[in-house]
Amino acid sequence: MINPVIAELRRGGVTESQHRGAYAVVDAHGVVAAQAGAFEEAFFARSAIKAFQCLPLIESGGARAFNLNDEDIALCCASHGGETEHVRVARAILAKAGIAETCYECGAHFPTARHAANDLIRAGEKPLSVHNNCSGKHAGMLALAKHLGAPLEGYVAFDHPVQMAVADCLSRYTGVDVAKAPRGIDGCSVPTWALPMDRVALAFAKLCDPQNNSVRWIINAVRANPFLIAGTGRFDTKIMQAVPRLFIKVGAEGVFCGCIPHAGLGFALKCDDGAVRGAEVAVAEMLAQLAVWTEAEKAELEAFAREPLHNWRKLYVGEISAAVLP
Repeated sequence: MINPVIAELRRGGVTESQHRGAYAVVDAHGVVAAQAGAFEEAFFARSAIKAFQCLPLIESGGARAFNLNDEDIALCCASHGGETEHVRVARAILAKAGIAETCYECGAHFPTARHAANDLIRAGEKPLSVHNNCSGKHAGMLALAKHLGAPLEGYVAFDHPVQMAVADCLSRYTGVDVAKAPRGIDGCSVPTWALPMDRVALAFAKLCDPQNNSVRWIINAVRANPFLIAGTGRFDTKIMQAVPRLFIKVGAEGVFCGCIPHAGLGFALKCDDGAVRGAEVAVAEMLAQLAVWTEAEKAELEAFAREPLHNWRKLYVGEISAAVLP
């Protein structure tokens, strides 16, 4: 099946580029409320599923045992820019669990936030693993390993108790036997699984359960700390600041997943070509079309569905916008 165009770039009134993709919006019973493209096919949700990589830490009692707070939980679910606040919270998680930074197995890279990277360069410092955009998630995984009495070394391996707990969590929430799903290695070295898009959306719909204290902690923590989930100028942060009732998370290669707790809906979207610019405007339009928002919220979402383009002289030259969705 050829997926529909979900976003396009127009210059001078002419379509210059197009992005195809698929999405699914599902309730907690698996009923599809909105869809486009091959929404039942498997895809790698990548970092969009960090909530489910954090859940075992909470469900096991580890988060409470180490006195983690809302900031800590939010960063465990983040793909952050390596800014000062992100690094502070990552180190706080490790300190509370009594774990050294040298235990990180996510790899080091310069902060993705340009100003934070420039600060390191000006200071003559090298990037550390704590600057990795996944350092919060890895701090949480290390804390889980310690709480379980499992080795800290090798916590990223697919057969380590930490990753087995994550796989079990995904199986419970998606209804898919993750052990039988295609598996790869994510950018930060942990396992990533290819799962049907509508099942991933179903998992996020289940995060809306008001009776589940574990998922409520994650939802409330992230929505209360949108800066920690991404950072300065980032789409996830800005759209949750504009629409606080939304929970959304980016994944690599043009993925967005999340949920609308007050409506009991979960969603997943992917741009076929992996373009984040296309996924951003498309997911905003997909959300705006759902009849679950106030007029003010709908207007905010529609504003994110169109991004003006300017050249180096700051002249308006076109825009990237959501295509007419089915």
